[in-house]
Amino acid sequence: MIRGDGDTRPVVALTGATGTIGRLVAHGLAAGGDADGDGAAVDVRLLVRDPGKARRAGLPGRAVRADFGQVDALTAALEGADSLFVVTADPARPDHDENVLAAARTAGVRRVVKLSALAVLDPGAQDVLTRWQRDNEERLRASGLAWTLLRPRAFMSNALGWAASVREEGVVRGLYGSGRNACVDPRDVADAAVRALLDPAAGGRSYALTGPEPLSAREQTEALGAVLGRPLTFVELTEEQALERWRARWPEPMAQALLEGARRQRDGAKEAVADGVREATGHAPRGFADWARAHTEVFQGPSHGPASGVE
Repeated sequence: MIRGDGDTRPVVALTGATGTIGRLVAHGLAAGGDADGDGAAVDVRLLVRDPGKARRAGLPGRAVRADFGQVDALTAALEGADSLFVVTADPARPDHDENVLAAARTAGVRRVVKLSALAVLDPGAQDVLTRWQRDNEERLRASGLAWTLLRPRAFMSNALGWAASVREEGVVRGLYGSGRNACVDPRDVADAAVRALLDPAAGGRSYALTGPEPLSAREQTEALGAVLGRPLTFVELTEEQALERWRARWPEPMAQALLEGARRQRDGAKEAVADGVREATGHAPRGFADWARAHTEVFQGPSHGPASGVE
């Protein structure tokens, strides 16, 4: 897995390459350093369980089979990589982060950029997702590897989960519609990841990534309707209705974690705006209307699946 003779391009390995942020990072690296095409050419390596899925998704770079549960395979996949973007997704498997860091050390990776969550800074956040992310951050800091932590608020792309009801009914349904969240555009998170993966100066830094203003689900619904050119209605869910939806997709501890997060948002814990996007990327954070304009076809055209996000 070592790069070919004479190839001096930095080798950047990505986990989570088929996810919301990972695919944007892959394209940003392939563009030469960021979404604007600045910077040096990069050899992109995608660590995926199914290389065929990565190819079918049109992701740039070389897809390499790897699994978080297999340290030897991870080590082989990381051989020759200069930096690594880490996204893990299962709080029930803390060994995933342990394994990928052990493989990175053995393979000689120089720095790791980890996707975490801004909730880790909130002492009132004690749900299973936040405790898991805190533990992951501590593992990375103790790993001996150069590290950068990206801590985003909820992704604006979570609104993709409204697409079907917006198209079919002109309705958005959600819990605690007046609670505000300084949600962030996934493109800004990906830009921050690309810069951190290529710039050694980002080592040892943590970035709080938010959008330019806190918005409630009601306000997002209004903004989305303005972009689409038609009024949308927000319908408030009860806690039990929201839990029923979450339980259909995730195990009970995850559903309860989402409920706890919604309650903290209701109580104002997620309103603060940070300057991390500008610090990490050099540009201002994009607003929700900008995100919505880039995704109008999802709310008007064929069905798209909802995207997952962190808080």
